[in-house]
Amino acid sequence: MILVVTAVAAEAEAIRAGADPDHVTVEAVGVGPAAAAAGTARLLATGRFEAVVSAGIAGGFVGRAPVGAVVVGARSIAADLGAETPDGFLTVDELGFGTSVLESDPELVRSLTTTLPGAVLGDIVTLSTVTGTAATAERLAARYPQAVAEAMEGFGVAVAAAGLPFAELRSISNPVGPRDRAAWRLKEAFAALSTASAAVWKTCG
Repeated sequence: MILVVTAVAAEAEAIRAGADPDHVTVEAVGVGPAAAAAGTARLLATGRFEAVVSAGIAGGFVGRAPVGAVVVGARSIAADLGAETPDGFLTVDELGFGTSVLESDPELVRSLTTTLPGAVLGDIVTLSTVTGTAATAERLAARYPQAVAEAMEGFGVAVAAAGLPFAELRSISNPVGPRDRAAWRLKEAFAALSTASAAVWKTCG
């Protein structure tokens, strides 16, 4: 049984629309890395699950993942976990306090990308504060050249997985950068998530 966790109910409903309930359990666990980690850990404590996937909608980095695309995370990165300095941002890795980068399970990623040949593969950054300016988007894109999308839960779910196979699956609703709600394509992103769900759980479930 695979556990698929989302931030909010609307994302969970989009996943359930395509998921096989005999092989997949879908739950909304809350917004942000802390809520995601706590909610995922609680569900995994039941011992019912063999793998966990963080799924939902996301912002896509311009030129890397267009609106409407489906992305698969090769790594989940806690992009704002670290310290500001006069010379720029230092990650917890650079500070010597742990790691801000967690690898997705190679076999699970291979299953997802094989089943979704049009998906964009790359890093997905996890942020507690969604990017809202062009300047921040440019800094993130430069700091993480392999990042294709940003969301708010993946790293937390990856931490809670604690050795279980983990991956992150997202559909892109808007570009990373200035918040222009009128330009968001939520309906299309949810539809893409449902379509991806219907395809992947036949293989991964």
